[in-house]
Amino acid sequence: MAGIRRRTLLVGATGASALAAGALPAPSVLGQAKPPFAGTTINASCFQTTYFEYLKKYFPEFEEKTGIKVNFTMQAFPVYNQRTDLELSTRGSALDVVNVTFIYSGRWIGAGWLTNLDTLTKDAKLTPADWDPADFVAGPQSAMQNAKGETFGFSWEAGAMILSAGRYDLIEKAGLSLPKTFDDLIKVCDAVHGKEGVAAFTADKLHHWNWIPYLMGMGGGVFKAPPDNLTPTLNTPQAAKAAEWYANVLVKYAPDGVLSYSDDQAMRSQMAGRANIRTQAITWMVPLAKHAESTVQKTVRYGLMPAGPDGNFPGSNSHGLGIPAGSKKKEAAWEFIKWALSKETLAMVVKNHGYPSVCRRSIIDSPEFKKVLTLNGQDVASLFLEVLQLGGKGGYMKYRTVPVFPQVGDKINKAIERIATKQQGAADAMKQAQAEAIQDLQKAGIKIDG
Repeated sequence: MAGIRRRTLLVGATGASALAAGALPAPSVLGQAKPPFAGTTINASCFQTTYFEYLKKYFPEFEEKTGIKVNFTMQAFPVYNQRTDLELSTRGSALDVVNVTFIYSGRWIGAGWLTNLDTLTKDAKLTPADWDPADFVAGPQSAMQNAKGETFGFSWEAGAMILSAGRYDLIEKAGLSLPKTFDDLIKVCDAVHGKEGVAAFTADKLHHWNWIPYLMGMGGGVFKAPPDNLTPTLNTPQAAKAAEWYANVLVKYAPDGVLSYSDDQAMRSQMAGRANIRTQAITWMVPLAKHAESTVQKTVRYGLMPAGPDGNFPGSNSHGLGIPAGSKKKEAAWEFIKWALSKETLAMVVKNHGYPSVCRRSIIDSPEFKKVLTLNGQDVASLFLEVLQLGGKGGYMKYRTVPVFPQVGDKINKAIERIATKQQGAADAMKQAQAEAIQDLQKAGIKIDG
C-alpha cells in the first residue's frame, strides 16, 4: 500500500505542477519509455527448420525489447518456396522477412525482388558497427550476393552434408564401419537392413539435393558448365547410372513410404530407430544425439559423405534472411534480422540447443561451438568445417544457385520418383527429364548447346 500511495502522490504532484505551468504532463521516465517500434507487427516466413523452432522460444524477448510482434509461419520446403516465389514476383507487401532459399537465391536476387541490405548495414543509425557483417563466412554468404557483391540476405544456415548412422551398433555387430565409398554403403546396407526391424537407409523426397552428390561421384552433373553454360546433362550414361543406383537404394533399403518423406519425417525415422543411415545436411543430424525424443542418442555415429569413383562431393548450401522489395516495414524487418542473426543470439541458440549450422566465423571458432558439436563423444565440428571447405573447392556447388535450377530440380525429383516406382527405366526417365528441362530453359531464354 505504501508503494501505491507514493506512486499516486508522485503522479498527482507531477500533474499539478504541469497544470500550474500550463503545460502537458511530463513524459514517462526513461525506464518506462515505449520500445522504438511499439505496436508494429511484421510477417516472416521460412520452411520448416529446427533453427526457427528454437528461435521462436525467444520471440517474447525480442518483442519486449523492440515492440515488434513477429508473425512467423513455416511450411514444408516445396510449399514455402512456391508461395514465396509467387509473393515476391508480384512485389507484394504481405511478407516483411523471408528465407532466401539457396536454390532460389539467384532468381530472387537477379529479378530485383529483394532489398539491398548493404543500404541498411552501412547506415550507422540502423546498424551498430559491432554487428559486423564481415563476420559471416564468405562461402555460405556468397549465395546471398549478386555479381556486384551487393548483399540481399544474411545466412543463418550453412548446410554441410554428412553421413549419420543412428544404429551404428548394428554396423559394428556386422563387423563393419561407417561407409567411406558408394560400394561400402551398399555393403553396409546389405549387412544391416532389417536387423532388429531397422531399415538400413532413409532419405527425404528432395532428390535434387540428396541425389546430386551421388551423381557427381559417378562422374555426372546437372549442367555442362554452370553458371556460364546451363545446358542440362541429365541424359548422360553417368546420370542414368547414378539415378538407377540411388532409386534402388531407396526401394531396397529405406522404410515403406520414403518417397513421400519430408526432411522432418526422415529425421524422425532415425530418431525413432526405424532407419539407420542418412546422408543430409548436419542440421537434421544433430537431433539424433541431442533431441529429448531420440532413442539413438547412445548409438549414433557421424562421418563424411561417402565418395564415388570420381570423388567426394557432399552438398554444401546456405539459406539466409532477406527483406522483400515490396515490404512496407523494412526497418522493423531489419531489426528482426539483426536480432535473429546477431552474435549474441546465435551464441545463445548454439549453447542452449546445440544448433550446428551457424555462418558466423566468430561462433564457429569458439570453444562453445566445438563443445556442443561433440556428439556422443565424437568431434562433429571438424566434419562440418571439412564439408564447408570441400564445398568451396572447385566451385562444384555453382549449379545450385543459377536462377533456373528450381525448374531443373523439379524435373530431377519427378524422374527419380518414376524410376523408384518402376514407371520408367532410368535411361528413359532421365531422357524425359532432360527434354523437359531444356524446354523450360528455352522458354526462359537460356541458350542451350545443340
